[in-house]
Amino acid sequence: MRTLKRNILCTLIGTVLTGTAAAGAFYFSSAKVNKAKYPVFGVDVSNYQGDIDWRELEEQNVSFAFIKATEGSGHTDESLRRNIERAKGTGIRVSAYHFFSFDSAGKTQADNFIAAVGSDEIDMPPVVDIEYYGDKRRNKPSKAETESILRPLLDELESHYGVKPMIYTTLPVYFRYVRGSFGDYPLWIRCTNGEPDLLDWKFWQYSDQGTLKGYNGDEEHIDFNVYNGSKEDFEKEFSKINTGARQ
Repeated sequence: MRTLKRNILCTLIGTVLTGTAAAGAFYFSSAKVNKAKYPVFGVDVSNYQGDIDWRELEEQNVSFAFIKATEGSGHTDESLRRNIERAKGTGIRVSAYHFFSFDSAGKTQADNFIAAVGSDEIDMPPVVDIEYYGDKRRNKPSKAETESILRPLLDELESHYGVKPMIYTTLPVYFRYVRGSFGDYPLWIRCTNGEPDLLDWKFWQYSDQGTLKGYNGDEEHIDFNVYNGSKEDFEKEFSKINTGARQ
């Protein structure tokens, strides 16, 4: 979930939204976080982090994790099963995310995710990650075309897991595709230049340059996130999630 161009776009739009100065901001990809305001800390991971020691992550105050599961209609992340199984032995609450494709049907994308992630293997809602890839930033799909794919994907996931999915996205994609038609879905927003305080977000990915002990993949960094609420809020909200919570 990282590109230099996306950081620049986040900075530009974030500057307009928050009124923060843009000078020099292009060189940073970690926002400052008020940890007293947002004490619940988590990560998102994929095959890039390699072999993960989940107990060691837990010892570094990781309370939640989003694990990459699938892409499009046919790809499954190589580390999904290992991450799901090893996270079970910890107190870290987990979800799994699907990387959205503008190029295949929503129903088959949902089938791909459902085949990969059991309802008893996650204890937060599933996530659809919608962002530009390839030439999509330059050749943007229409809103109608995107909705015709995204709507059945989200509907199918909600029907299967019994809970409304979350949407992960960037600011440019949020304003083009998500706000409005999908504005009632819980939002996990990426913005690494500053807090997206004008949006109603559930989780905020504030850094793609984090480092922790406990993984050995090709990618030395790990994405950092916070939950929008207190520890009590977090436990109360996700203890109610009925996705066949992990035992």
